[in-house]
Amino acid sequence: MKALVKSGPGEGLDRVDIPAPVPGRHDVLIRVLRTGICGTDLHIFEGSPWAARTVTTPRVVGHEFVGEIVRTGASVGGLLPGQLVSAEGHLTCGTCVNCRADKKHLCLAAQGLGVQRDGVFAEYVVLPAQSVWVHRPGVSLDVAAMFDAFGNAVHIADAFPVRDRTVLVTGAGPIGVMAAAVALHRGARLVAVSDVSPFRLDLARRAGAHLVIKAGHGPVDTTALGLEHGFDIGFEMSGSPSALRDLIGATAHGGRIGVLGLLDEDMPTDWSDITLRMLTIQGISGRKVFDTWHTMADLLDQGVDPSFAVTDHFPAEEYEKAFATAAEGSAGKVILDWIPRD
Repeated sequence: MKALVKSGPGEGLDRVDIPAPVPGRHDVLIRVLRTGICGTDLHIFEGSPWAARTVTTPRVVGHEFVGEIVRTGASVGGLLPGQLVSAEGHLTCGTCVNCRADKKHLCLAAQGLGVQRDGVFAEYVVLPAQSVWVHRPGVSLDVAAMFDAFGNAVHIADAFPVRDRTVLVTGAGPIGVMAAAVALHRGARLVAVSDVSPFRLDLARRAGAHLVIKAGHGPVDTTALGLEHGFDIGFEMSGSPSALRDLIGATAHGGRIGVLGLLDEDMPTDWSDITLRMLTIQGISGRKVFDTWHTMADLLDQGVDPSFAVTDHFPAEEYEKAFATAAEGSAGKVILDWIPRD
């Protein structure tokens, strides 16, 4: 089969022929239909320091996908060939103290799909049946392909009660704008989104954000926005140290901040200021996405449609163009098609 493989250090991926995977007794063989390019995939493509020390190579990359079950292992029940599925991108061990305590999102030996275990940027993938999610009828392939990203957005938007609160989202990438849309649906009184990209700020407007803020021009002036005491809740989605610094400064006393973006460098922090203003800063990991998938499906049924975040499609063989588009900041979610589109 064809697959996109990180062969070693440095920039780029290779599109190569490798043996198709074979499912074990507890596994499912899935034909991949569409995949989404994530920020993690960009780091791997670029050969960032994080990728260099984290990804074991050679490695089939990718974790956002939708596919069709082809075959199930002998011990798999409840999953059938032909079902449309996606899967959790963190594969847990099932035996560590946290897994045994039903806290799989805190698994001590979790493997990242497309990072420590071969991923979904391929024509076929084998996954443990326990990690597979069967989509409800009628879901679009685009939404299904980025269900993992949508789950991150739901996870952070539901980390704190947002009803009647003011919310600032730093970073208008696909997950950031989807988080803004969920916060609006949950009843936030005001949702503002900041970014350096005019294209992505327009994407935030399409999500329904009340305010968009062009970042990179100094601290957020909350008084000019009519918020004398700052925002009640903040979501940091960009991975930019300056964005996190601005978010902390724009948060009201007693406010709460969820951090999903992974900072690529250390950031000096005034912890005395955080202490005296009684701020809560909580890390948000994609590892808990599977717990939110029923919630995500319910949100789709309630009319929350994240498909606005999808801006570009490329056939899988044009992956280099797709990665360049995703990296340049003038795109939302970029999708790779692994079968010809109708």
